[in-house]
Amino acid sequence: MFEKKYDALIIGGGAAGLSCAYAISKNNFKIAIIEREERLGGILNQCIHNGFGLHYFKEELTGPEFASRFINLIKNKENIDVFLNTTVVNIKINGEEKILSCYSKKHGVLNLKAKAVILAMGCRERNRGNIGTPGTRPSGIFTAGLAQRLVNIDGYIPGEEVVIVGSGDIGLIMSRRLTWVGCKVKAVIEIQPYPSGLTRNIVQCLNDFNIPLYLSHVISKINGKDRINSVDVTPLENGKYLEDKSFNIKCDTLLLSVGLIPENELSRKCGVQINPDTNGPYVDAYQMTNVDGIFACGNVLHVHDLVDYVAQEGIKTGESVAEYLKGNLKDRKQFPVYASSNIRYVCPNKFDPSFDNKFYMRSMIVKNGATLEVKLNGKTIKTFKFAHVQPSEMISVNITREDILKEINDYVLEENKIEFRLE
Repeated sequence: MFEKKYDALIIGGGAAGLSCAYAISKNNFKIAIIEREERLGGILNQCIHNGFGLHYFKEELTGPEFASRFINLIKNKENIDVFLNTTVVNIKINGEEKILSCYSKKHGVLNLKAKAVILAMGCRERNRGNIGTPGTRPSGIFTAGLAQRLVNIDGYIPGEEVVIVGSGDIGLIMSRRLTWVGCKVKAVIEIQPYPSGLTRNIVQCLNDFNIPLYLSHVISKINGKDRINSVDVTPLENGKYLEDKSFNIKCDTLLLSVGLIPENELSRKCGVQINPDTNGPYVDAYQMTNVDGIFACGNVLHVHDLVDYVAQEGIKTGESVAEYLKGNLKDRKQFPVYASSNIRYVCPNKFDPSFDNKFYMRSMIVKNGATLEVKLNGKTIKTFKFAHVQPSEMISVNITREDILKEINDYVLEENKIEFRLE
């Protein structure tokens, strides 16, 4: 059995894991990245479209280009080991030490040990079983991410006449990609009365190619024996099916872009507390979970819109891990953060008044001219104005140290809390 000890272990070699590794490595700690695929980069490797890096690198990159920037930053560093084709199956906690049980194509069974573990496993796609669409079980039904991999990496075209369920960003991007390779994308069907993806993707991937988007509609039946041959589409009104207005679309391929689920089976097994609003761990101001020494960042924590946000979160997590390994996070005062009116969740779940805090959140409403109000102990300390908000577009705001400290008179936990309200 292969055994080795490190200061920190990162599970996942995508944008979150790579950026976190870069931040930790600058402090000369010995770390390892464990990646189940054959190369680093995660989902970025199949995202060959541009639009990445505008916030972090201040230039427009493709997914592989974005990943390569961080891969080059950690390349040939003597204090970073990379285990590819390696899957973590268990995290055991033995006092301060965490033991990762792994299976590797190259090494067989591995036991890797460290004081700190970073969860950066990303997320997986929801599939047909998650949404319960009636009908037969023919071939030709794919998740949008799988179709993206087939086209962009493996060089296969999944079908010729395509219907896409859900207006999430991967589905929208695939509608454009499939059109470019000669497929006919007949429609995008969205159950909500508003799109689930970014506005720019609605414009660039649907409007520019005259692909119809049916809002408040569902696929009510999948038809076909060996291969899918059509779908029945039914409009909704106040949550009720308008069956008399149903129509049929002929197709040989159905792509599902119906949401993402953070990969947290490992997290649950080792006692990490999961937030039901995000399906990711609760974390404090330093991205640490309720389990001492286990941190989380990226899509395993909450589903992000932009990889730039993932990288920023990874850098912050790596810096926090370095401070933890130095013993500098003991007895830090932290206070709770709450999502209030029209906010689904806020992440992270605590704030530390000794430094500037960046918060990510999701709106529960679609509104033009919205105001985000930040309250500390019931008193408004800051407001933000937005031209438009909707659930599919993440809100990100900074609350500075000065914003917080000017209102805090003491450090009693029960008396200091931040609350976010959207009106």
